[in-house]
Amino acid sequence: MQAEEPATELMMPREKLLKAGPEQLDDAELLAIFLRTGTRGSDVVTLARQLISRFDGLRGLLQANRQDLLSEPGIGLAKYAEIAAVVELAGRYLKSAIQRGDALTDPDITRQFLMLKLRPYSREVFSCLFMDNQHRLITYEEMFFGTIDGASVHPREVVKRALEVNAAALIFAHNHPSGVAEPSQADRRITDRLQSALSLVDIRVLDHLVVGDAEVVSFAERGWI
Repeated sequence: MQAEEPATELMMPREKLLKAGPEQLDDAELLAIFLRTGTRGSDVVTLARQLISRFDGLRGLLQANRQDLLSEPGIGLAKYAEIAAVVELAGRYLKSAIQRGDALTDPDITRQFLMLKLRPYSREVFSCLFMDNQHRLITYEEMFFGTIDGASVHPREVVKRALEVNAAALIFAHNHPSGVAEPSQADRRITDRLQSALSLVDIRVLDHLVVGDAEVVSFAERGWI
């Protein structure tokens, strides 16, 4: 018995992935593999490109709700289920990549984790990664919630919580709902205040990461910490 040949319209993305690796496929080609089939008049890659364009990018598509996706031509319950499953699977992978007791030694994984957590918010959220003296994660907590253009951060509350969980080091992170990750002067000032407050109880600040749509800016890499 011969193995079933893949549909003609899937051959190009699948073959490209198998021959060159998944990193060589663009967003539409990767999405096409999950969608599997196109619509009348549009092959599957064209359908994928149209969907990404209509939702203003891959992020918008993958964050779209069920109703919005099902209203698109070519997206039925089966395709919606495939998209929802891959989004959930990716989220679970990143969450499992950073768990209590893990040493935060991979900056890329930390960035991806924080993007997963903070980028979907439409308001500013300030979070802390509390770590022990070997930089193993104790807990991740979202501590302050603000508006679209700012959040009030209280150093006293951060110090209090750090002492409660017996943290020896912290990484701060917050999102910019505008999508632009460039830190503001207010971001730099609150970081200085937090560093000063935590230094009084011998707790180190390792970094402050600002999450935008397409990048995460590190204060440590800028030489500000």
